[in-house]
Amino acid sequence: MKRRAYLAAVGSATAAGLSGCTVLGFGSDGGGDYDIGMSANAFRPDTYEVSVGDTVVWRNTSSRGHSITAYEDNIPEDAEYFATGGHESQSEAENAWTDSRSGNIQRGETFEHTFEVPGEYGYYCIPHVPQGMDGTIVVTE
Repeated sequence: MKRRAYLAAVGSATAAGLSGCTVLGFGSDGGGDYDIGMSANAFRPDTYEVSVGDTVVWRNTSSRGHSITAYEDNIPEDAEYFATGGHESQSEAENAWTDSRSGNIQRGETFEHTFEVPGEYGYYCIPHVPQGMDGTIVVTE
């Protein structure tokens, strides 16, 4: 009986000690490094700052499928459009999602984009934008 009590205490202490290990970039989902995680209905963090030339990595850390889709009207004028699935416009990404779920990122999968133009970039998850799943990348020089 004492062994069970000891194991229960060690297990509780270990769980408490590891409870902070789900910080972005070191998630318990077995993933590697990433900058922005995707929960059920949110990007974590929802605003992220980088320098020109930096690459941002998103990882789906939830059990739901997600997309990363730039708002065409909310990126700098000379910036390259970005969306999961390699779509070249917001309407193309939305239509492809509706037709075939193109651009869907499953649990543990990643998407990355390199930002070459300073400014603010607004983006969203197509199926979860009604729940407020959008974010902002701030690119500084």
